[in-house]
Formats: sequence, C-alpha cells, structure tokens
Amino acid sequence: RRSIYENQEGEDALEVAFDAIATCHPRRVLEVGSGPGELSARIAAEFGAEVVALDISERMVELARQCGVDARLGVVRSLPFADASFDTVVAAWMLYHVPDLDGGLAEIARVLTPGGRLVATTNSEQHLEEARAHAGVSMVGRVPFNRDNGREILERHFATVEQIDVDGWVTFPDAEAIRRYVRSMIMIAVASSADRVPDDVGPVRAGTRVTVFVATTPAL
Repeated sequence: RRSIYENQEGEDALEVAFDAIATCHPRRVLEVGSGPGELSARIAAEFGAEVVALDISERMVELARQCGVDARLGVVRSLPFADASFDTVVAAWMLYHVPDLDGGLAEIARVLTPGGRLVATTNSEQHLEEARAHAGVSMVGRVPFNRDNGREILERHFATVEQIDVDGWVTFPDAEAIRRYVRSMIMIAVASSADRVPDDVGPVRAGTRVTVFVATTPAL
C-alpha cells in the first residue's frame, strides 16, 4: 500500500500530521494503533518526548520495540493508563478500525491532560475512488470514522476540533497496480473485487483525500 504514494502530487498527509503534533509541544505522548513504531520513534527523536506506543498486534509491538520504542500490547477501548497521563495522543489511520469508537474516544479523552490534544488522521470515503471505481468498489458507508463524519464524532468527546484537509493525486500505471491496491484492502468483500478491473485500464490518476483532526480536551 505504501508504494501507491511514491508518485504522489501535493502535500504529504503524514508530514501535515507531524506538523500538527509539533504544535502540541508534546512532552508525554501515547500513540494508539502504532504499527511498527516508525512514527513513535520519530516523535521521540525529533521532540525529545517520552513516547508510549500501543498496538493490538504482538508482532507490531515486537517491531516497535526493535525501533527503540516503549511499545505495549493493548486496545484503545481499555487503555491501561491513569487519568491525565499524556498531553498528546496520536491515532494515525486507525480509529476507523475501532469497534466501539465512542468508547475508545472516551478512553483517549480520559488519559489526556486538561487542554491535551488528540491528533487523528483518516481518509475521506472518496479517497482514491477513481481507481476503486474500476473494480466496482465504493467506500461510502464503509468507513466508520472519516473526513465527513469525524468532526461530529470527535465533538462528542472534546471541547474543540480543528480539521485540516490534505488533498493530492497519485497515478496508478496500469490495471495490475489497481488490482494490488484493491487486494490490499482489509475488508474481504472489497479485496475480492480486484479481479473485476479490466486489463486495458491505466494509467489512472486518483485523488488522495486525507484529513488531520486536532481535538482538544477542556482546559481547567
């Protein structure tokens, strides 16, 4: 999936998210759904912050530890931390995987200090739709936390929510590139549609539509 963005035109959403984290002046950070830990390691290295990474996968925790990160096994809906433990929480492209989203956000708000911030990234339901259309796949109604509903959901748990939309373009050179992208999608019903892509498709220019949300807890 990462290879899709090698020819991206426009701003890098991850860099926009990193800049948003920088504005938080983080000192103690929790990254939920941290994966192999590259972002957590970068936050620790560039900001000198104390960072804890949490992931549901034992393998991801193992990889994050190899990056020198304090990585722990756990789930966002039951965070093993005391109230007000972190000034910043990072959730990069993971909240749409949380089964009990409101429960998870309540936990994130609980472990944040007063005035603490959540930096969360997600995609629009129309992200890369020009490519998926060739497989007959629509993500409308399939992404529980997305650009269009994210602010409303976050406002149930946070005092203020800032929305930063980051749009650009990538080019899929041929049909097989689109098939690989569709097969990489987590939803089995979507991934199984890859073979619908006709052989004569390509190149296809598709829009990247990503949003960075910065949500702040009430100050004392």
